[in-house]
Parts: sequence; structure tokens; C-alpha cells
Amino acid sequence: MREAARAAGKSTTMDRLAADYPRGPHDQPQSMCPAFGSLRVGLRMRRVATILSGSACCVYGLTFTSHFYGARRTVGYVPFNSETLVTGKLFEDIREAVHKAADPEQVDAVVITNLCVPTASGVPLDLLPKQINGVRIIGIDVPGFGVPTHAEAKDVLAGAMLAYARREAEAGPVARPRDQADLPTVSLIGELFPADPVGIGALLAPMGLAVGPTTPAREWRDLYGALDCVAVAAVHPFYVAAVREFRAAGRPVVGSGPVGVEGTSVWLDAVGTAAGVGAEKIDAAKARALPAIASALKAAPIDATVTVSGYEGSELLVARLLIEAGARVPYVGTACPRTEWSADDRAWLEARGVHVQYRASLEQDIAAMLEVRPDLALGTTPVVQKAKEAAIPALYFTNMVSARPLFGPAGAGSIAGIVAAQTRGAERFRRMVSFFDGVGTATGPGYGWKDIPAEPAGFRDRQKRLRAARAKAEEAVGT
Repeated sequence: MREAARAAGKSTTMDRLAADYPRGPHDQPQSMCPAFGSLRVGLRMRRVATILSGSACCVYGLTFTSHFYGARRTVGYVPFNSETLVTGKLFEDIREAVHKAADPEQVDAVVITNLCVPTASGVPLDLLPKQINGVRIIGIDVPGFGVPTHAEAKDVLAGAMLAYARREAEAGPVARPRDQADLPTVSLIGELFPADPVGIGALLAPMGLAVGPTTPAREWRDLYGALDCVAVAAVHPFYVAAVREFRAAGRPVVGSGPVGVEGTSVWLDAVGTAAGVGAEKIDAAKARALPAIASALKAAPIDATVTVSGYEGSELLVARLLIEAGARVPYVGTACPRTEWSADDRAWLEARGVHVQYRASLEQDIAAMLEVRPDLALGTTPVVQKAKEAAIPALYFTNMVSARPLFGPAGAGSIAGIVAAQTRGAERFRRMVSFFDGVGTATGPGYGWKDIPAEPAGFRDRQKRLRAARAKAEEAVGT
């Protein structure tokens, strides 16, 4: 499909995707369709309409997942068949759909996304008008063969929107964000727990700085506010397209995040320097924040071995916080790529004997977990499933770790509570797994049975003949 996309005129798009999101040891994503990430970003924004162009089964799966995650928004769909794809009628259908959706009374922007087949067929979204009746038109390609993870697909749309907003701001006056701070702001990059920007704002306050709108944004005008900052914090380090737009706007970018005592101290130094804040104010911010974080860590120490894996982009930050709290973390795996924005975290972790695996495959995460046999495994759904089969306490990283504060004193207390709650019942968990060992597996008896139920005589042969007859009948209908 990559070759087909290039042959159909998408070479520039494929080159950009390959440069921004290099593949890892596996050619295909091992998680959900990447386009879910960009779909999620659009659906979370006010006054933004979303349209998908792709195979019906793909669109069904994406819309089902989006509503499962709480979206309360209609998702547009432009269907196609072999004829409309080959003749170019699909592009005409997309243009018609965009015109219908571009109602300035309802939306500020319309996002149209090419999935795998339209991208491989060269459907040229760049030929759509840039605006219709004042409504911005954003066309993006998010093929599974070009974007490795759904996390990075968030960056595809976030970067495209920032690029459009930056050009608007350069051209003339733009709308003021609803909650524009009076102080110079630091813009954050990454989908953060809602309390984290507030906590980071408290860390920045002694330096005379405030938190600006977060990218991905929740409203179009927030993009202007995000660009109108004195520094950018790439808390999630895989947003390379977004970083490119901030840099094009002349904004300095800082990596890592304020986790633990050491992490917060270094991060405040970096942000303060990037924002042009004097050493006295930076020291004041550290004097206010670091003792509180140290107290939180001391009040809830962690004495456990933990493996960390996930696809959120914050895996290295979580590992740093765990180690500062006293945990032993031999392995960190992330589905995201290695970028300069996580370099400091990687160096810090490796200096403490941690193996950091970028573009980690499921097999690598599971192998590390089974080799270490930690007191707690933080990971993706299949890693958690495998861990529990092995009687190892485990938690789904996205729903249980990313759904809690990570930064400042609140993060220090939160992570300890997670580990304590899970490791406390480890022995009971092992007894439970031992009690049910072998139940319901292979041809073993179910719970309450001592012997394998006897099969009726000739049962398997009868079933085999029935399957053969059904297959023959289906073949006859097909011909």
C-alpha cells in the first residue's frame, strides 16, 4: 500500500510521515487503528466537524470506538466503491460532503481524514478549498501503513491545525481565547490528566508564568493562545509536527516534565531559562515546589519492583516518578519513537540501570515482564492479561495511570497509592490463580467437574461431515 500511495502521487505525504513517525521492529501497528488518535482529537474540540473517508468496516470500528470513549458527536462518512475510487468520483463526493458540513453557524472547522484505501489510491485532499464560507477545511492522511500508533496520529491533526492557525495569526488579527492569562504563558503539548495543567500552573506561578492552552486544543481559538506563548513544554515527546509549528512561530521548546524532585528541579530550570526568567525567580519556584514534592514522596514510599509499558508517551516520566519514590524499575517500554524531547528522561533512567525500549513490540513487553516477574506490571491490555495469567498483579496503563495526576506533589502521592493498592493483595491473587489453575483451558473440565465429560460416540465425525456439507453448499451459492 505504501508503494501504491507513492505511485498515486502521495510521495510527499509518505516521505513526511516516514520522517516524523519512523517505524519500529514491526511494520504494522499492534494496537488499534492509528486513525483513532486523530479522530479523538477532532471529536474533543468544540465546533469542529469530522468526516472520514475509508472502507466501511474501518469507519464502523473507528466510530464505535470513539463513542465507546464518550464522544457525543456525529462522525461524517464518505463511502466509496471500486468505480468511484478509480474514476475520481470519490474526491467529488468528499468535496460535496465538506461543502455540506461547512456551516459557519455550527462549526469553525471541518476535518476530513483519508484512511488507508483512499490514501493508497491518491485521493488528493490538498485540492480541497482551504476555507468555505469562513469555515476552515483541514485535510489529513492517516494511513495505518504510514502512522505507526494512534498516539502519533494525534500529532498529525494537532500539527495540521497549528499550521493553519499559525498562518492565520501571521496574516492578521485572530480571535482571542476564552481564558487568556494576563501573565506570559507556557504552552503544554500532550493529552494530560485535567488536574495536571493546574498543578503545573502552580509550579510556574512563582516565576511569573502561567499555563497556556494545551495542544491538542479543545477549541480553535485556543490554538492562537497556544502559539502566543514564551515557551513550550513537550511533555509528551512524540508530537514532532506540533513542535515544528511552535518552532516556526519562534517559540523555544523544552522536553521532559516536572516529575519527582529531580525531574521538577531540572524542568523548572529549563522552562525558566527558555522563558527568559531570572535565576532568582527560578530558585523561588524550586524553593516552593521541591519540599512539598519531597514530603509527598517520603510520606508514601514504594518498596516494589515495577515494569512499565504503554503507548501514551508518558511511560518514561512515570518510571522516573516511581524510581524517585523508591521503586525498582528494570524495564520501560513505549510504543512511541525516540525523540529529542525524551532524551533527558532516557539518560536519567539508563543511568539507574533501566532498560528503555522505544517502539516496543508486544512480544518485548511481555518477555520483559515474564523475565522480571515484578510486584506490579503497568502495561497495555494484552500485557496485563498475560501478567494476570502468570499471577502477577497488573494495571492497564491508560485507564489507571494516565487517569491520575502525574506532576508535582499530587503526582507523587497518586503513584504510590496505585502501587500500594495493587501489591497489597498479591498473595491473595496468587492463591486465586492457583485455585482456578487449568479450569476451562484446552479440554480440561470446568469448575466443579473432576473428570472431562465424555463425548457422544461419533460426535466429531458428524460435526466434520456437517462442516464439509456447509462449505460445499456455500461454494455452490458463490458460483
